[in-house]
Amino acid sequence: MTAVQKTGAPAHAAGRRSAPPPDPETGRPPTRRPRSLRPRTGRPRSGGRRTAASLTPWLFLAAPLALLVMFTYLPVADMIGYSFTDWDGVSPTSSPVGLRNYTDLVTRPARFEVFLVSGFYLAASVVQIAAALYFATVLSFSTRFRNLFKGLLFFPYLINGVAVGFVFLYFFQPDGTLDALLRVTGVEGRHLWLGDPDLANTSLAGVSVWRFMGLNMVLFLGAIQSIPPHLYEAAQLDGANRWQQFRHIIAPGIKPVISLSFILAVSGSLAVFEIPYVMTGGANGTETFVIQTVKLAFQFDKVGLASASAVVLLILILLITWVQRRLIPEERVELS
Repeated sequence: MTAVQKTGAPAHAAGRRSAPPPDPETGRPPTRRPRSLRPRTGRPRSGGRRTAASLTPWLFLAAPLALLVMFTYLPVADMIGYSFTDWDGVSPTSSPVGLRNYTDLVTRPARFEVFLVSGFYLAASVVQIAAALYFATVLSFSTRFRNLFKGLLFFPYLINGVAVGFVFLYFFQPDGTLDALLRVTGVEGRHLWLGDPDLANTSLAGVSVWRFMGLNMVLFLGAIQSIPPHLYEAAQLDGANRWQQFRHIIAPGIKPVISLSFILAVSGSLAVFEIPYVMTGGANGTETFVIQTVKLAFQFDKVGLASASAVVLLILILLITWVQRRLIPEERVELS
């Protein structure tokens, strides 16, 4: 009996939980919190973490998306709705006219003759891209005062388009700044740069080259700087000159950016507005499609017809962009 008690006592003691040690300062056993108040030491649920991770990007995008929808997509939707009405922009009511506005645009070829003016700006865009590519290539190499030249070439893009128009109004005045510069070089005469229909569009297109060349230069310069430097070092060891480095390293490396610049040039030449509107108001054969649309809306009070013109322009730009993307597919350039 005694042996049985001695052997059973340790088993009974092992089955019981040992009491926690008392607090060394107070000498009292610690109070135990209820199970519901104890902190959970287990791993958090993976489902909640995944939900929070999937919602986090949308929380950051909520404000930009709201502004984009409010100031871009809703106005476009309203414009499409107005294109099927005869609203004059003032009356509180309007009457639906169906496709009459679009029929009016299609049956009047004079509405689309203004696209011929866009050819001047398209040609100017080619000159602008070529000049930007040249300056970006030169400034990508070790050149003295290259940061100064970068700032000087990019500065015109920072100026407001209306201010640029007013500055060049004085530049192109008869006997103005341009005529004075030409007289210094030996070219005499008094030219109507903005009054002569044969010179007006060329002059305005030249202003666009001056203003937007800096933007393309910065795009090209950023693309050139992303090319690995060891390619230039290897080319120099092989005896390649600057032209050969441009032809075999720079041009293939920035081909996607060049394609993007041509797409922006075509769409921009179709939607020219600021410079010709400020400098000539569309007179002397300088009226563009956008100026014509603005005049329809605010001068002739035909907001419905102007909205249809804007929709047609939007469709043309999207169609031309799609054709360009099909003809020039996107390519990933890997240089190593």
